[in-house]
Amino acid sequence: MTQESNDICQEKTFEAVFRSLAPVLRNFLLYKFRDATRAEDIVQEAFVVLWEACKKVSIEKAKSFLFKVGQNKFLKLLDKDIVKEKYDDLTLVNVEVEDPAFTLEHRELSEKLKQAIAQLPEGQREVFLLHRIDGMSYKEIADSLEVSVKAIEKRMHKALLKLRMICKSL
Repeated sequence: MTQESNDICQEKTFEAVFRSLAPVLRNFLLYKFRDATRAEDIVQEAFVVLWEACKKVSIEKAKSFLFKVGQNKFLKLLDKDIVKEKYDDLTLVNVEVEDPAFTLEHRELSEKLKQAIAQLPEGQREVFLLHRIDGMSYKEIADSLEVSVKAIEKRMHKALLKLRMICKSL
């Protein structure tokens, strides 16, 4: 193989890599995560990342590079979905109480909490929900978001300060 045909930055080589690996990557993501639409979207995103990094990735490493990028992107989407689901189903307490006044008060408090959390910036909200609702440690959150533990601590601190300020005004 000549140097030119081995360079992923060459349009013809990139196209050949795309034609040979896109179906394989799509099937891998589809089988692993069972979501065809997202699998197809992520294949496209993974190839965009490969194109942007074409000078750093050899043709021999393209397949493993694409699979790693694809899997990481899918896992990030799944993490976000989990946070969204937890946030949508957020309740303070699951209690069976027949007192209508308590039930009304509980609903109002729950709604105020949802409103306050919704006002947090995305990064702070995500960290708050992962820690307080999902029970993840700062280290686990840092690993999943690929940031430092200090960054997570700072986001959580700011989230708590902002929640206190918002709750006082509600």
